[in-house]
Amino acid sequence: MPVIDLNSDVGESFGNWTMGDDAAIFESVSSANVACGFHAGDPSTIAQTCRDAVAAGVTIGAHVAYRDLAGFGRRFLDCSYTELFDDVLYQLGALQAMARAAGAEIKYVKPHGALYNTIVHHEVHASAVIDAVRTFDKDLPVLLLPGAVALDKASDAGLRGVAEAFADRNYNPDGTLVSRRESNAVIHDTDRVAANMVRLATEGTITAVDGTDIPMNADSICVHGDTPGAVAMAKAVRTALENAGVTIQSFV
Repeated sequence: MPVIDLNSDVGESFGNWTMGDDAAIFESVSSANVACGFHAGDPSTIAQTCRDAVAAGVTIGAHVAYRDLAGFGRRFLDCSYTELFDDVLYQLGALQAMARAAGAEIKYVKPHGALYNTIVHHEVHASAVIDAVRTFDKDLPVLLLPGAVALDKASDAGLRGVAEAFADRNYNPDGTLVSRRESNAVIHDTDRVAANMVRLATEGTITAVDGTDIPMNADSICVHGDTPGAVAMAKAVRTALENAGVTIQSFV
């Protein structure tokens, strides 16, 4: 029977500003990509998110990002290899402290936003991210977009690269995500999202924006926690997958 992980971006509130409903999302997902403070999340939010993840039995992963609070980590930063390496290593250390205080450990790494999309093709930034993860813990898997140059670098570095699909995002024919600058970047139809993810998990294909089917083998599906109706969508995706005989389980 097929097995797949469901992950969501969490811990992204900041001070009095709230992003998403993490506690409700934890009822549907098996892995939590916890913000590390560079694109979102303050220390108390991150600490509470780790405690809630542990209570819900959800695996904790580090959602590392460019240092871009104002842009929510969705802007490319032309930083050097060394600066990005240090920034990623710093974030991993910060989240590990919070996770351990909650009785857990970081189990994987997933880059966020612009960093995630940049290391699909950017050799230097991909190397910085992978090298920082390997320096921190050579046993940590890295969650990445299929076809990313960072996946190849993870393999070369002896790290486990895990391919990921996005439940509520549209894809270009080449397998990359439609830019969030485009009006059709996000899919809001819950039934369509659920059907797409069942097909992905059982057939290994997904339909691109031009109507073509593209092969996509993924071990994890991201259900975003910050989009309208995110909680209902996450529940619908999990229910549809389970009804199709797919087991929901963390990839670690």
